Amino acid sequence: MSSGTPARRFSDFADDDRPLAGEKVKIENILNQEILITGYRVNESKFKSNSPRCLTVQFMKDETQHVIFTGSAVLINQLEKYGKEIPFLATVRKIERYYTLS
Repeated sequence: MSSGTPARRFSDFADDDRPLAGEKVKIENILNQEILITGYRVNESKFKSNSPRCLTVQFMKDETQHVIFTGSAVLINQLEKYGKEIPFLATVRKIERYYTLS
């Protein structure tokens, strides 16, 4: 490092692969309730039988940070399409056999 050049922090250039923080809750426990979605990540699922991808959603509810995990293709598609709008308020609904944001 040359003199006069400030040292860069690792966090300034590294991809953020840390897990999303929050208290884990089941998706069924937040159905039909408005939440503030603050982050998401899509990874390869450890359980290949249901879905090849796993969605982690980070959100605020009652001033507490939470996370949910799901293989829902509909939720994955919605967050990949609208994730740039985060943070946003949404309600997770179950319609027949799938989950969706509204």
